[in-house]
Amino acid sequence: MEKPDANEGPSASQLITNRIAELGDWRGETLARMRQLIKDADPDVVEEWKWMGTPVWSHDGIICTGESYKSVVKLTFAKGASLEDPAHLFNSSLEGNARRAIDIHEGEEVDEAAFKALVLRAIALNGSGKPKSAKKAKP
Repeated sequence: MEKPDANEGPSASQLITNRIAELGDWRGETLARMRQLIKDADPDVVEEWKWMGTPVWSHDGIICTGESYKSVVKLTFAKGASLEDPAHLFNSSLEGNARRAIDIHEGEEVDEAAFKALVLRAIALNGSGKPKSAKKAKP
């Protein structure tokens, strides 16, 4: 699922696909694999393209971003500091109050089941922040 965009042009999903193809190396393969794991964990995930070229996956708020650098693919979870991470996937941005990231280097594998569970915990946390339905006041 992708977020509708008022602007004409490629969709966010297409822009992410293009980025993966442009990388053309292990980083593209890694980003594609992690994207598929996110979609497997949440078929209703919304793909967005923000901040001048950053893939973003959302469900009731941002789950994570996917950035590619020369030597690492970085998946930054917006509310990672509030998520349980029993598999210790987070290995970057550990000092922050909100975000946590997973840096994946060439040749590294991520525990797929643990990653999907982390995505689901992020979605649950996003959903828990929604305001409860207001009760009608008595006249």
